[in-house]
Amino acid sequence: MMRILLDTDVVLDFLLARQPFEQEARAIWIACAQGRVAGYISPITPVNVCYIARKSKGAAGARQLVADMLRILKVCLLDQAVIQVAHALPMADFEDAVQAAAAAAAGLDALVTRNTRDYSAAPLTILTPAEALARLASAGQLPPSL
Repeated sequence: MMRILLDTDVVLDFLLARQPFEQEARAIWIACAQGRVAGYISPITPVNVCYIARKSKGAAGARQLVADMLRILKVCLLDQAVIQVAHALPMADFEDAVQAAAAAAAGLDALVTRNTRDYSAAPLTILTPAEALARLASAGQLPPSL
């Protein structure tokens, strides 16, 4: 089974139905919910989701989205070693570096993001949502309707 980390933006695309990205994010989310792929997030994702969603969903709605996310996705560990690896990565965005370092430390197969350019120095495979869906489909990990 493929093990992937979903970048915060991909999670937000699904949870907030952000167009035109929501459809691919939804297909990946469903594959995770059905156990066809093991979905992970970095420890900073719930914090960012709550902060961003609070603006449109209110505090209670944002916390519910975090609860929904935690039912489906596993959270990678974040410790000093992960932060040190992230700090050493030649990536411009430290938040992206933390997500990449957490995914690599967890031994995940790939990180799924719309922002592949900022992850060019990441220590693992980086896929767009479309690329992730294509790999899952070719491995028979997606039902035909997704």
